[in-house]
Amino acid sequence: MNRTIYFDNGSTSWPKAPGVAGAMAELLENGAFNINRGNYAGAYEVESLVLDTREQLARLFGAGDSRYVIFTPGVTYSLNYFLKGFLKPGDHVLVSGLEHNAVMRPLEQMRKWGVFYDVVPVDGEGNLDADRLEAMIRPDTKAAVMTHASNVCGTVVPIRRIGEICKRRGLFFAVDTAQSAGSLPVDMKECGIADQMVIGPEFEFYLFDSARFEVSPQQCGYRIDTRQADWNCSLDTPGNNGYEVPYKGGYHVAAPQDVGYDLRSRMCMMMEDWGIKVKYHHHEVGGPGQMEIEVELADMPDMADNTMIIKYIIKNMAAKEGKTATFLPKPIYQEAGSGMHVHMLLFKDGQPLFYDENGYSGLSRTAHYFMGGLLKHIASLCAFTNPSTNSFKRLVPGFEAPVTIGYATSNRSAVIRIPAYAKSPETKRFELRNPDATANPYYAYAAILMAGLDGIENQIDPEANGWGPYDFNLYTLSEEEQKKIKGLPKSLGEALDALEADHDYLTKGGVFPERLIDVWVARKRTELKKMEQIPSPAEFKMYYDL
Repeated sequence: MNRTIYFDNGSTSWPKAPGVAGAMAELLENGAFNINRGNYAGAYEVESLVLDTREQLARLFGAGDSRYVIFTPGVTYSLNYFLKGFLKPGDHVLVSGLEHNAVMRPLEQMRKWGVFYDVVPVDGEGNLDADRLEAMIRPDTKAAVMTHASNVCGTVVPIRRIGEICKRRGLFFAVDTAQSAGSLPVDMKECGIADQMVIGPEFEFYLFDSARFEVSPQQCGYRIDTRQADWNCSLDTPGNNGYEVPYKGGYHVAAPQDVGYDLRSRMCMMMEDWGIKVKYHHHEVGGPGQMEIEVELADMPDMADNTMIIKYIIKNMAAKEGKTATFLPKPIYQEAGSGMHVHMLLFKDGQPLFYDENGYSGLSRTAHYFMGGLLKHIASLCAFTNPSTNSFKRLVPGFEAPVTIGYATSNRSAVIRIPAYAKSPETKRFELRNPDATANPYYAYAAILMAGLDGIENQIDPEANGWGPYDFNLYTLSEEEQKKIKGLPKSLGEALDALEADHDYLTKGGVFPERLIDVWVARKRTELKKMEQIPSPAEFKMYYDL
């Protein structure tokens, strides 16, 4: 039986681009082994990580006639270490990819090990001829490797055809699926709505001095600390200077309370070096070290990639400083949680589609319909935008997180907020406030787009559906009035239930195949089941002596 090995050296447990995932789904019919190695590894770490994983893969290869390897992300960073474990001197590999250093360096390393390769030509647009690839297969060819440089996740590479060839000829098939949402088969030009989606996420995170946690049969708990936290105000230590930040009192505090200012500045400069334009950064509400970096609006496919880069920069620069950064949505009980609010707008032929000076808050009917689609599908969207059990500990009243299905101007309690400061046609937009950074950005941004397009196509009017505008503080409503307003899912389980019941808008055009959604739900329910079975310290506090 052919087995699929899915090797994940990234931060998710499934290929990132729904477009390629549709093709991959056909290759997964015989089941997939998932080996998740956590987040991106730096070049100095990658060998030890992959060597550890290689042993696991070797055992799986020994269990059956395995032929497929779906490798994500960054084949070019780890390919040499991975293939060294399975190829012998004298073996031959076919590689599709443009000849630049990121691809050629690991291949040259392979040559030193006695593994030979040939590059399958692609044209300037990334077009690859599958028949030519098959013609280049030799008796000693053991693997075909598709790298990101060959635009493998776009429509120009017939990935199903290549998979069939490799299966028939008995080759390993390695694919770098770390591709952006730009590979989605969503052609807004064909449907006549728009030709560009521009988004701008806000990255909230906590910066701690230390983070310790353990989950074992005899002990379960965590402990975090940062010297700026209010709980440290009475410590008799040389580092205590009396400038701790009060509980929920960190919004835009300045130095000396804001001890992370210099580090955030360096993070932003590093992002600029990577070509990511930063709008601003500041201390957020959470007193024990909550930070925010907001980037300028950019094309959605680019921003999906940038999201991964931004998280990588923040985590690694914090570690270099001797600190630790986390995007966990709710790391501290009774403090503000960290979200990833997503600002968005559409363009067509270079003209903004969301502006109308006579519309509510300056928004056009198209913008309202887009919001209508988001609000109609928001419960199922949460399965992609808030895919962790911890996500829903953030979405509670009283901590500037959205809890209600509605829209309004400058209202942080509604899931869609229209910034009053964005007034020009080119910047008029709204933000979706429920997402957090545990989301896979390729899935989350794509799902947001699909929901919005469904709203436009079906002219879903948010006001006519009773979703607002809520131009008042929803937290101040009476309990009776609050019952009339629909709320967001209160748990990951509820979000998964909603996704199972409402996903037709995602499967249009094969963007999110049914197989992908089924696997996503199954894996998330496995996570949920595990979390539900682990006793928590809070349960001991509440129930131990009953």
